[in-house]
Amino acid sequence: MIAKKSSKRKISFNQWFFIFGALIAVFLIESWRLFKYNQRFENKIYPNVYIDKRNFGGKTKNEVVSYFQTKSLPLNKISLTILFENEPVATFSGQQLGLKYDGQTAAERAFLIGRSKFFLSGYYQKTVSLLNLGRYDFISNIEYNKADVADRLESIKEQYDKPAKNALFKFENGRVVSFRKEEKGQEIMKDSVLTDVDNAIQSIKNRPKNKSIKINPRIIEPEITLASINNFGIEELIAEGRSDFSHSIPERIHNVILSASKFNGVLIAPGKTLSFNETVGDISSLTGYKPAYIIKEGKTVLGDGGGVCQVSTTLFRAALNAGLPILERNAHAYRVSYYENDMKPGFDATVFSPSVDLKIKNDTPAHILIETEVDEERNLLYFRFYGKKDGRRVEISPSTIWDVVPPPEPRYQEDPTLKKDVVKQIDFPAWGSKASFTYKVFKENNLVIDQKFFSNYRPWQAVFLVGTVD
Repeated sequence: MIAKKSSKRKISFNQWFFIFGALIAVFLIESWRLFKYNQRFENKIYPNVYIDKRNFGGKTKNEVVSYFQTKSLPLNKISLTILFENEPVATFSGQQLGLKYDGQTAAERAFLIGRSKFFLSGYYQKTVSLLNLGRYDFISNIEYNKADVADRLESIKEQYDKPAKNALFKFENGRVVSFRKEEKGQEIMKDSVLTDVDNAIQSIKNRPKNKSIKINPRIIEPEITLASINNFGIEELIAEGRSDFSHSIPERIHNVILSASKFNGVLIAPGKTLSFNETVGDISSLTGYKPAYIIKEGKTVLGDGGGVCQVSTTLFRAALNAGLPILERNAHAYRVSYYENDMKPGFDATVFSPSVDLKIKNDTPAHILIETEVDEERNLLYFRFYGKKDGRRVEISPSTIWDVVPPPEPRYQEDPTLKKDVVKQIDFPAWGSKASFTYKVFKENNLVIDQKFFSNYRPWQAVFLVGTVD
């Protein structure tokens, strides 16, 4: 058999050498070109680098910054208006906002093309740029005083934000009737508006003209409406709490009446918790409260809202009589005479927003309607709970009192603002003691709440100011 001669032609050594040499030559030539380009563009942006679709190849960073500074000048004439309910609530000029193109950042980013700290990445970018194999595009941003816009929006929120108001009801002639319709609330979503402002300002690059932003507030629906009146399940009086505020000064009585009114008609839905502080709201002269004595930082001082604790104490007593879970209760620092007019020590509840609160939970099968009454002739405050009885039984033990301690000797301190021989009492004595009572609630003979309320009342010293001025 005669072997066939292979048709494949072998590449000779010389041919391989020629091919390899050609590749080396091409590499050296391109490397030389890149080297020369490096020298040419040592302090300049490489070719085919665009910012806002404009080629800045061959420009220095300073030239880019200068270009955007000039481009920023017309921005001073542009205005931004913020609208709420189609009415302007804030207007900013471009000058007020400090509108300008961020040319420095754009220049730095463009200059980094081909100069990456990673060799392969930098070499690739440089090759693409210098050999016209592609282009790199960047977008400039417009800078402005975001803090000024945010501050103005915060003041707009304070002016236009409002909480939803639940419908209010009362129990009359054996049924629930309304005496205030519900109102929707609204909240300005600050972060969303700031995003809209930023988008509007950045869009100026495409169409340089005045901009307006419309605020669309989030609507807050009330939880309780007139339409839901038939779903409350309220049938009868389930409990009452009472306290005696005799010997109160007129300002204190005013505050008792005002704060009690915040609870009149309030509904607690099944499974919900009532916070005293959240319900009563801000307690200050701005909301109608007068100065009366309060306990603050270990002293009895005049402060807005003195007497509000009469209301929290009465609410506490009503919740106990209703057999409701008491989630948070705090005793006063010392024994206050108002709360012992009709009960032994230990049945008081102090509040001081935001940290000291009274919280109760409705664990009954129906809504609880709160009704308050102030009997100014007899100096009595009532809290009445209407709802649906579920057969629970409440046992409240008498108060146990021990470690009774007399008040310290009065303290007299000189006061250079009072005339000599004038004595003014600024704090009042109180006996110290400890007090406790047990609170048990039974459902179908099962003990469901077994709680002990403890109060530690400090002995309180009388303090007198003595004048020294002749």
